[in-house]
Amino acid sequence: MGSISHVITTNPTFLHLPSTRSTALRFSRFNSGLPPLPPTRVAGKVGVFAEVSSPSSSTSAVDFSDPDWKTKFQQDWEARFRLPHLTDVFPDAPPIPSTFCLKMRTSIDRDFNGHYSSDEDWHGYINNNDRVLLKTIYYSSPTSAGAECIDPDCTWVEQWVHRAGPREKIYYKPEEVKAAIVTCGGLCPGLNDVIRQIVITLEIYGVTNIVGIPFGYRGFSDKELTEVPLSRKVVQNIHLSGGSLLGVSRGGPAVSDIVDSLEERGINMLFVLGGNGTHAGANAIHHECCKRQLKVSVIGVPKTIDNDILLMDKTFGFDTAVEEAQRAINSAYIEAHSAYHGIGVVKLMGRSSGFIAMQASLSSGQVDICLIPEVPFNLHGPCGVLDHLKLLLETKGSAVVCVAEGAGQNLLQKTHATDASGNVVFGDIGVYIQQQTKKYFKEIGVHADVKYIDPTYMIRAIRANASDGILCTVLGQNAVHGAFAGYSGITVGLCNTHYVYFPIPEVISHPRLVDPNSRMWHRCLTSTGQPDFI
Repeated sequence: MGSISHVITTNPTFLHLPSTRSTALRFSRFNSGLPPLPPTRVAGKVGVFAEVSSPSSSTSAVDFSDPDWKTKFQQDWEARFRLPHLTDVFPDAPPIPSTFCLKMRTSIDRDFNGHYSSDEDWHGYINNNDRVLLKTIYYSSPTSAGAECIDPDCTWVEQWVHRAGPREKIYYKPEEVKAAIVTCGGLCPGLNDVIRQIVITLEIYGVTNIVGIPFGYRGFSDKELTEVPLSRKVVQNIHLSGGSLLGVSRGGPAVSDIVDSLEERGINMLFVLGGNGTHAGANAIHHECCKRQLKVSVIGVPKTIDNDILLMDKTFGFDTAVEEAQRAINSAYIEAHSAYHGIGVVKLMGRSSGFIAMQASLSSGQVDICLIPEVPFNLHGPCGVLDHLKLLLETKGSAVVCVAEGAGQNLLQKTHATDASGNVVFGDIGVYIQQQTKKYFKEIGVHADVKYIDPTYMIRAIRANASDGILCTVLGQNAVHGAFAGYSGITVGLCNTHYVYFPIPEVISHPRLVDPNSRMWHRCLTSTGQPDFI
């Protein structure tokens, strides 16, 4: 989506204070003695760039000598996480009673056009002032494992975000709504589940005009691609298969062209399913709609199999990917265990973040070495991966290596090529490790039988498992609730087991990363028994 990049910039609020997760990460890395993370970009997409600050700059945004710094921090936090609303552009927009009430048989009184029933005794609505606490652990010291601190003393600071769910008052009349759904980027388990639930929830509100935009943002400009009419009948069983009913693609037209298309089509609710880059595009569409004073709600649903979106417990597709990765790891283990001096190498997804590799290694119990982008490693040398593989063959007779696709890119020759979304095309670290392993053992005169497995596209294409199915269902429902509540430029996510709304800029500044000082990474290292490869 390179053509969108010229209008997307980082939100000015980023200048006030750094994102809490990145602040915490900086303090935890500073106290662990680990090297600072390299500058990174938002999933390499749509030209949105944001550097991860170094530990030395982590306190520059806050004057801790000010006795009121904590209060000021919380006030700034509240301002940053305020949800954009239609009344920001249309202050006189009248709210009406919600058409969503599970005590009523139908959402709209069909006998009286424009008359909406309301059940004030139903206690299923969310109050606009409901909040969810972002952080629940009190760290007594910055040296605690995985400590996420705002100041050097690790002061407890409450950080609240907005609770998701249906509101008692809504800002759209369902019979006037034309809702559109678009799925962007690559495939991910659960896309059809989210599409299905958005359509079902829209119909419960009383919306009858629902369409899908085919093949991502491209569908807004390609004249050969037509809208896909959606209804409960159409989507009833789509969650039983993988992929996306609407298709996916990377790249797309300029933001102004997309908003022109929204106007021409009469769309006033747009649900965008995608990752960091797609969300940056959705935020740009939201701002362009506000600029043109269009009453359009743009709602994001985070779709990234890598689980790399900030502030969220997890994103849909991740649990399925970890579960399906077990098959590949188990196959690698059987191949390695059945061969004389067998070594199985499995490459899993994870461009910037190693969550899939870490969790899959931890859950399998069959992995001896886990390599992720966040933790540098040497392949050669006395402390390298290959030397440890030699030890494993001598002691165990076999070994299994699990590597994330973005790990060890410093060892490979850079191509400087990019895909349609602006992502740098990575070298194949899995093939490289396979080749280097064969070469190493041949040179030292030790037999090694190396097998390589890359299950990437098998994992992406399967249907969501039960855990992701539930997550997708609730995310889809809450996306619709957010749109009818009048919000725009927001995304829905899971935070401390509760569903919440975030302003899009707060979750796309950079990818969420595995903290090498976190307890989960320590647990993974305990499980594999691997040493430090530096």
